[in-house]
Amino acid sequence: MKAFNFFILYRLPIGILLLIGGIALGATIGWWEATIVLVLAAICLVTHFMFGPMRLVQEAVEAGNIEKASALMNMVKFPKLLYKPIRSVYYFMQSNMAMYSNDLDKAETTIRQSINSGSPMKEYEGMQYFQLGTIAYQKNDLKGADQNLKVALRKGLPDKENTAAALLTLASIAMSRRDFKSAKEYFRRAKEQKPTTAQIVSQIKEMDKYISRMPG
Repeated sequence: MKAFNFFILYRLPIGILLLIGGIALGATIGWWEATIVLVLAAICLVTHFMFGPMRLVQEAVEAGNIEKASALMNMVKFPKLLYKPIRSVYYFMQSNMAMYSNDLDKAETTIRQSINSGSPMKEYEGMQYFQLGTIAYQKNDLKGADQNLKVALRKGLPDKENTAAALLTLASIAMSRRDFKSAKEYFRRAKEQKPTTAQIVSQIKEMDKYISRMPG
């Protein structure tokens, strides 16, 4: 695994060295002899630009090392050359990084780029719209938040925690509009998910105080 990660990290300089070596070998000994070296060079260069270091970025994020993940993301100089599903993940991660630093405008721009790049799987598409809806809610764009969170739920979210979070936000939006019937329904559905994340459990307990007093 370490050898593969090393390859991912350094395949661009390795590819350049192999290319130079292959050209030198072809010019001095023969192009047939240089074929294997040139093919290896092409593999290194093509995979570098098509896939980038996204595997390493994901590992850094899962380990909680956001600084390392950000540094790896900065290695991608030409994101439009990334394979389309990888490009979608790249922009999604860019949006996450921007949200960590509370740069909501950049977070919104990059998540839209992720959506425009397509989605590698249906649940991931739901997460794209969940992210867009969450950003809109934080920017106090309740209409945008409502629309995108509903799209996220229709497309499907990967786990009960994200589903509950989306439903709680929709309940909060409905409460702000004094649509008490919808607020209670979203809240009921959120509780049915039985989330275990401390933050979401706390939100449910807090919202329950208000929901129980609502008419309708």
